[in-house]
Amino acid sequence: MSKLIADTTKLFAIAANVNDPEIPVLSIADLGILREVTLDDDGQVQVVITPTYSGCPAMDVITEDLHRVFEQAGYNKVDIKLVLTPAWSTDWMSEEGKKKLEEYGIAPPTGRGHAGRITLGMSVKCPRCHSLNTRELARFASTSCKALYTCKDCLEPFDYFKVLS
Repeated sequence: MSKLIADTTKLFAIAANVNDPEIPVLSIADLGILREVTLDDDGQVQVVITPTYSGCPAMDVITEDLHRVFEQAGYNKVDIKLVLTPAWSTDWMSEEGKKKLEEYGIAPPTGRGHAGRITLGMSVKCPRCHSLNTRELARFASTSCKALYTCKDCLEPFDYFKVLS
């Protein structure tokens, strides 16, 4: 393995230690917002992140946390670029991240992102009892990227991480 690849892998691993402040069981790598980490010739770390949606309030905290973890690792020159294109998609979430969501009590996104309007109904599996006998209570939940559902079997409310593309 070349030194450049080893450095990039190490730097990505450092950045992947940052968790999403809204869903602390997910790293920014699990969530898919950590896009790229490189090291410039002058020793400056370049980190590229994409928010789950423009205006996401968690990005300020994530940026601060990235600076902190790199400083703790001995990298004092860090440039964090917020990139909006291409737009983040739930397709970028890792399978491990989706498992962590479910274990945390949030139904992970199901299916793949889409283009255009889809009018099909869908069942969202309850992350607690795994029933498909659920219904949407509110299109927006604790954050814009989640909807609020309830399970008709175990009667528990839960967040569903919406499919976004």
